[in-house]
Amino acid sequence: MTTLGAVYRPQLPPENLRSVVLAAEESGVDSLWLWEDCFLESGIACASAALAWTSRLKVGVGLLPVPLRNVALTAMEAATLDRLFPGRAMIGIGHGVQDWMGQVGVRVSSPLTLLREYTGALRALLAGERVTTSGRYVSLTGVALDWPPAAPMPIYVGGLGAKTLDLAGEVGDGTILDASADLDRVRAIRATREHPLIVYVETDSRDRAFVTDLVASVAGAGADSVILQQSESCEDPEGFVHFVGSLDGVSA
Repeated sequence: MTTLGAVYRPQLPPENLRSVVLAAEESGVDSLWLWEDCFLESGIACASAALAWTSRLKVGVGLLPVPLRNVALTAMEAATLDRLFPGRAMIGIGHGVQDWMGQVGVRVSSPLTLLREYTGALRALLAGERVTTSGRYVSLTGVALDWPPAAPMPIYVGGLGAKTLDLAGEVGDGTILDASADLDRVRAIRATREHPLIVYVETDSRDRAFVTDLVASVAGAGADSVILQQSESCEDPEGFVHFVGSLDGVSA
């Protein structure tokens, strides 16, 4: 069975989030995903609110841009969400859009090195370890969380390029593919790893048969979770989430 989710795009105002979250909770959608795009909305702040407004909905942040966030801060925030809402918060990390990272002065010369170092440190911190490391970009001295997650918290890694996706398969607990990935790319990634594969799919259609076939094709290519997103111009995000909820149970 492939799970279904929906996206709340950060191009929509933060004050509209609550109604969409409640629609997702009511509709039976498995997960609602948030993006931390510069310079729109905080993924962690929105996730915290969404989790507080709901009781069963899983809330993912995909992706948090690692150059923008010190790894200790990300670990603190992720662990806090997990302790407050056990098993319902999902955290994805990635390079971030390089032009945006340049705008705020945090662009690095080797994003792959940063992502590798960051993922390793984040994993250790979330496991409750005391971490000392001195890498090219990530440096910690005796850092440990006082309140790590009570159970293992998966780290999802997303990206576009082949090298980044190879790294995601190596260091991540799951891989996130954005809506630019075609079925051949989904199949190729599925063939290289056994961990969960989350795939965003853009559609504005409300045609049940069309979307059911679309979801089934992506699931058949290897996606464990298909996350439907509307275009930036979407005018009825609540209605779209309800529509996605009506499709729950679709399988490959």
